[in-house]
Amino acid sequence: MDKVFKMIGFWTAMFAILFYIGDMVTMSLFFVAQTGLFVLLGYMKLTERMYMYVFAAYLILFFIGFTYYTTFLLEPSFGNQH
Repeated sequence: MDKVFKMIGFWTAMFAILFYIGDMVTMSLFFVAQTGLFVLLGYMKLTERMYMYVFAAYLILFFIGFTYYTTFLLEPSFGNQH
């Protein structure tokens, strides 16, 4: 299960890079923080049950935070038309 969290850390790092390239610096920093969290959890050698509890808590917090950000903070734009 620790390898799964390292893999999730890899993909959140990819999203962070893509958000940075897309000039969405705030979202990029958010995903960099998630990357650090997942990689750290990947090296903690927790039990599989604990990894499942941590992932469930992450999903709840992430979906609430992402929905709040995209609903109230994100300013829609196309290209570099700020």
